[in-house]
Amino acid sequence: MRAVATSNATKAGVFIFLGALQFAMAVLVSEILYSAYGTLGHAGQGNTTGYVYSVSVNAISDLGANCTGSVCTVPPSAYLFDVSVAILGVMLMVGAFYLNRAFHWMPAAVMFGLAGVGALGVGLFPETAGYVHHIFTLIAFLPAGLAGIVGARLAKKPFFYFSIILGLVTLVAMFLYVGGEYAGLGQGGMERMVVYPAVFLALGFGGHLIGREDW
Repeated sequence: MRAVATSNATKAGVFIFLGALQFAMAVLVSEILYSAYGTLGHAGQGNTTGYVYSVSVNAISDLGANCTGSVCTVPPSAYLFDVSVAILGVMLMVGAFYLNRAFHWMPAAVMFGLAGVGALGVGLFPETAGYVHHIFTLIAFLPAGLAGIVGARLAKKPFFYFSIILGLVTLVAMFLYVGGEYAGLGQGGMERMVVYPAVFLALGFGGHLIGREDW
């Protein structure tokens, strides 16, 4: 019996879905590691002056390195977070490659690919890298939102609408975040309004593609 070849659409969906899934789980675990260190102290010695992490105050990238002015600290979550966001970037880029092969819709492939480049850069250049880190952060944020809008063309209803909505939420939150408007959520809270919809988009979009046939 001849084996049925896996479609490019399915391959794209698998890479995008798994990349977003492992990143979402890594962020949760990294926050726990960071917060546990602040509560228990190094090696559980009861030092309560360790790192303290707040989802409202701290940026997500603080999980990789926390820099205030010229002072940088590397939390115990750094390795997990940096590796995870780098893996996300690579998997988004591979997913974008198969996405273009499946549907020949370059705008969606480019946006997912650029978001992957940004994520990879964030992982390779944490906050200790200074302005380079912030440049890659913006490279990740903007295409991630646009991917939801241009990628909606490849989605069936009702996910077509969900994709556009999540993309718009990411973009609006990004402009508020860049403009210093945090709507009472704090810097970390508003950044999460940028990142979480983008992650949900990747999870939903990737899952939506799994089992799809190429155009």
